[in-house]
Order: sequence, then C-alpha cells, then structure tokens
Amino acid sequence: EVQLAESGGGLVQAGGSLRLSCAVSGFTLDENDYGVGWFRQAPGKEREGLACFNNIEGSTSYTDSVKGRFTISSDNAKNTVYLHMNNLNPEDTAIYYCGARGYYSCRGYLHYRGMDYWGKGTPVTVSA
Repeated sequence: EVQLAESGGGLVQAGGSLRLSCAVSGFTLDENDYGVGWFRQAPGKEREGLACFNNIEGSTSYTDSVKGRFTISSDNAKNTVYLHMNNLNPEDTAIYYCGARGYYSCRGYLHYRGMDYWGKGTPVTVSA
C-alpha cells in the first residue's frame, strides 16, 4: 500500500525559506517507476501542481510560478522527496501536498488529477 507523509510546513516571513519532506512507503524511489509531485491548495482555489520528479525516468519539472525559487530533490536512502522553497512570499501560503502515481511521466503538465495517492498535507503560512 502506497502511503505519503508530508512534513516541514510552518510559519515563515516573506523572503524566507522552508524545506518540505514527503516520506514515501509502498514503493522505492530508485527501483520503481513512479512520478512524485508537489502541489498546493490555497483557500477557495484549485489544487496547483508545482514540481514533479521521477527517479527512474530521470525527469524533473516545475510550474512557471515557482521556477527558480523551488527545487525538488530526493534522498533515496530515506525514500523521501523534498521541496526546497526559497524567497517565499505571502502568495505561497497554502496547504502543500505530495502526490504519486505509478508510471507517471514528469515531462508533461503536472495536474492533480494525474495522481493516485496523496498525503494529508502540511500547512505553509508566509507573513508579510
């Protein structure tokens, strides 16, 4: 059974940084073909895809709004995917989720409907 668990959210001032973690169980990042994505959802808005990573495919991708500020990475020994967020601003305030799907290519557009598995999310609040 695939399970995802996010952590690392919190309150940060504008211009600050956070690192979010997505601990994965049920598949192995460097052995199984899975796409893992980071998403966020602000109140009243649709869930937005931010970054995608597929270790077997060797691909990463980012939505334009976070390119240059956010970086997705992984630690295979910990079977964990990270989202490093820099230069945060109040518009980044949201619940952040990781999602996963088997044989999901990260070379195309990342949409939340493409994911099969979800974590419960971790809240990020950026104060002005």
